[in-house]
Amino acid sequence: MSLRIRKGDEVVVLSGNYKGQKGKVLRVFPEQERAIVEGVNYIYRHTPPNPQNREGGIVKREGTIHLSNLALYCPKCDKGVRFKTVKDGKDKKRVCVHCEETL
Repeated sequence: MSLRIRKGDEVVVLSGNYKGQKGKVLRVFPEQERAIVEGVNYIYRHTPPNPQNREGGIVKREGTIHLSNLALYCPKCDKGVRFKTVKDGKDKKRVCVHCEETL
């Protein structure tokens, strides 16, 4: 599967408990077809005390979400959109299908 979503993209969650939330992609795992999105799909990790963290406790962090549940966010359309790739000289740009805004 070609990766349509990359690190640093602004995305919208299409389905699941976090449907409709926007966030920035922090990391992408192409082999598992999953991504970590800022502020989405929190998990709680119970950590014991150790030399770095003397107290230990419950740590809240983002978990992965499947790429099929994400869509690129277009600020002009204010929603998750499909895009097309347009060649601009040597560069390739991703452009919103609806409003022709560069993403």
